[in-house]
Amino acid sequence: MRIRPVAADELTALQDIERAACAGFRAIGMAAIAEDEPFDVDVLEGYRDQGRAWVAADDADRPVGYLIGEPVDGALHIEQVSVHPDVARRRIGAALIAYAAERAGEEDLTGLTLTTFADVPWNAPYYRRLGFRVLGAAELTPGLRRIRAHEAELGLDRWPRVCMRRD
Repeated sequence: MRIRPVAADELTALQDIERAACAGFRAIGMAAIAEDEPFDVDVLEGYRDQGRAWVAADDADRPVGYLIGEPVDGALHIEQVSVHPDVARRRIGAALIAYAAERAGEEDLTGLTLTTFADVPWNAPYYRRLGFRVLGAAELTPGLRRIRAHEAELGLDRWPRVCMRRD
């Protein structure tokens, strides 16, 4: 498995990975999440253009997982990390997160943050196993508060959500 920057011609492949990865939400009663469309190509291009979009590529150099992020209040905020279910349980997500942590360190960012569903097994419980911890309300930075407010506007608060951090 090789992790590398996303190429311009791979943006629609990222959308396909996201759609496939989100299908599992349907089985746990979160059909709205399963049906939600991934980021537009223009948004993904913005992350790619800033050097903040990476793929895990298979032996044929095809993307099978991806991560996008951006600096938020001194940390690299993981906006999205997804792995195609055909290659799940191979530590690809963990490898993408480790790669993002290396990039964050190179930029003198203090850690990684993300927001996620508290009770979905492949969300908060998974990130805990990777060394993330849930942030209390008093620990939320202004940027994380803005992100959470936007998520609430999108209706994501129908299910419990948390902010997490790994130093």
